[in-house]
Formats: sequence, C-alpha cells, structure tokens
Amino acid sequence: MTKRVLVIDDEDDIREVAQLSLEAVAGWEVFGASSGSEGLRAAAAHEPDAILLDVMMPEMDGPSTFRALQAQESTASIPVILLTAKVQASDRSRFQGLGVAGVLTKPFDPMDLSRQVSEVLGWDD
Repeated sequence: MTKRVLVIDDEDDIREVAQLSLEAVAGWEVFGASSGSEGLRAAAAHEPDAILLDVMMPEMDGPSTFRALQAQESTASIPVILLTAKVQASDRSRFQGLGVAGVLTKPFDPMDLSRQVSEVLGWDD
C-alpha cells in the first residue's frame, strides 16, 4: 500500500525537494503545506501516514504545530518527524521531549530521505 506523507515547511524549495524525492525514490504520495495552520488543515483532510514538519516557521512554528496536531483527535495518532537545521544536542533532546517520532536534520540528502523516514517510523519496504 502506498504511503501518504505530508510535508509542512515554509520554504518552497525544501518542500519541493522532499516531495520529488519521496515520490521518485519511494513511490509515496506526498502533499505539501507552507505553514503550520495550512498543515493542520491538510493533515485533517488527507489523513497522511506521516508528517515531516519544519521546526522554524513564521507565525506557527513546528513545536506549536505539533501540539495542535496532538490536540485534534483526527490527527493525534499521525507520527511526526521534525526537520531542523538545529543540530545541537540540547535542541535535539528538547525536540524529542515533545513526543515526536524523530528528528531529521536539514539539509537532507534527497536520495536518502525516504530511507531515513522509513527507519525512524519502522516502515519496511
């Protein structure tokens, strides 16, 4: 069965690279959202198998978006992987403490992204 992934990132190029990568390499169905609030609506509408969520976004950042996803019954069980350029140990442990499925760093290798997502989520090919 084809995996459905939502990518929430305010940077168009990051969203496009992630979408092309996951579709081309893994054959997944990928949706994009450019803000936290748009991502909340997209998650409720598309019910993805997973969400890749940027940490640093204007207005509603990644942690705030994650908390809002957790607060909605329809989206609370969707695993979320944070995408971040912050790689300090303290940042990583703070992000893990939120209860996300995992944290991936940007920039990511487009050819390796689907493997990293599958590894974090325990998806077998």
